[in-house]
Amino acid sequence: MKNRLEKHLAGPGGIKEMLAIAFPMVVSSACDTIMTFTDRLFLSRLGPQQMSAAMGGGLTCFMLLTFFLGLTGYCTALVAQYFGAGQKRVCPRIITQGLIVSIAAWPMILAARPLALWLFRVTQIPPEQLGPQTIYFNILLYGTIVTLFRHCLSCFFSGIGKTRTVMVSALAAATVNIAVNYILIFGKWGAPALGIRGAAYGTILGSVCGLLVLAAVYLSGRTQRQFQIFQSFRYDGPLMKKLWRYGYPPGLELFLNLLAFDILILNFHACGPATAAAVTIVFNWDMVSFVPLIGVHIGVTSLVGRYMGARLPDLADRAAFSGLKLAFLYTFCTFAAFLFFPGPLVHVFQPPGGDALFAQTAPEAIFMLRLTALYVMADAIMLVFGGALRGAGDTFWAMCVSVTMHWILVAGQVILLRILNLSARWTWVFLCLLLLVFSGLFYQRYRGGKWRQIRIIEEPYEPTPPPVDGLHETKDL
Repeated sequence: MKNRLEKHLAGPGGIKEMLAIAFPMVVSSACDTIMTFTDRLFLSRLGPQQMSAAMGGGLTCFMLLTFFLGLTGYCTALVAQYFGAGQKRVCPRIITQGLIVSIAAWPMILAARPLALWLFRVTQIPPEQLGPQTIYFNILLYGTIVTLFRHCLSCFFSGIGKTRTVMVSALAAATVNIAVNYILIFGKWGAPALGIRGAAYGTILGSVCGLLVLAAVYLSGRTQRQFQIFQSFRYDGPLMKKLWRYGYPPGLELFLNLLAFDILILNFHACGPATAAAVTIVFNWDMVSFVPLIGVHIGVTSLVGRYMGARLPDLADRAAFSGLKLAFLYTFCTFAAFLFFPGPLVHVFQPPGGDALFAQTAPEAIFMLRLTALYVMADAIMLVFGGALRGAGDTFWAMCVSVTMHWILVAGQVILLRILNLSARWTWVFLCLLLLVFSGLFYQRYRGGKWRQIRIIEEPYEPTPPPVDGLHETKDL
């Protein structure tokens, strides 16, 4: 029994190695969840409409980022593959290409603001929610450049397996965010009570703090000596081409998925204040089950990418199933909480002194949260095997299936709510069941094994280095 347990835990691709990379990323993702959760919890004390406005505005702002986050997010897999192949000096060059993309992306994101405001109007958000939602969105939009930079630097540390640095950055960001939000939302310690504006400012300041932590470690002497960071700050055509080739499917996938999810949420919000508040509460708790799994997803992507770069597909396969075991262990806890204790979880968001709107919201939220327990395992399967496929380079298939799934969800929601005039409850049942079906598709694609034949690094990468004081750099190891 002991030997069998050690076989699962120890060695390359085992649970211990996966846990060493994934656990800090789980903590990092949990910090992001805590920041968002706390924002909405604080705002719920001002009323359900303020809480719903933060979800609608924040999600729409994130949606505008998603293509570029997905594109530059593939830096994790590329860094992992080159790191696994022993070409360490290429790793920061990949990150520089991601930073260049981020700089070019920011003005395009700002230019998309009118489209987002049009989306608020066309989905018929109630006026009492539309005003604060627009304010929250407008403030967050200008801080998106910080999010893009922070994401790129996180990809470097995730790719080389130094995920503790990402964890420390996330902890710092969460601490600053929660403290500033508390002060600015409620006007504590002599500060003005800014309400939802304070929540937006706190989010931006927290992200700035997280970015500074990553930048300090990235530019430190130790990292510089190992990876030649300062020699990497230049445009690299072959690497940029490779980033776009393999990164555009995840970027397009993330954008189309978040657009679909945003429309899904806004359609629920248009059903009335009670349904809007119920859906916001449920997705607040859904983040508790889903977002930390992104840490496992990143860990799987990193390890699978590293072993595929080293031409060791069997170890990549072992790493994927180690990730699945960790994901199932976590989701079992959230499954039990959602199924057996939905009432106490929902009432965490009850405003002080009671509220007539919350009295209508609570039964709806309890019903939806209990059903959410059905698909938490499906989330784990999709994230783990999706991460394995992306780490190996099978990004186009993953994009097609994931995007199709999300837009089928939207189409079904519109038919049920707008055409058949069914309740939000029946629509929620449909969404949960469909997610169970699609998780099976990801497993079948991974089991088919086509990812084993994909080669991202086809030959050694040794571009001509720029001259340095009349000489040249030494070749990459």
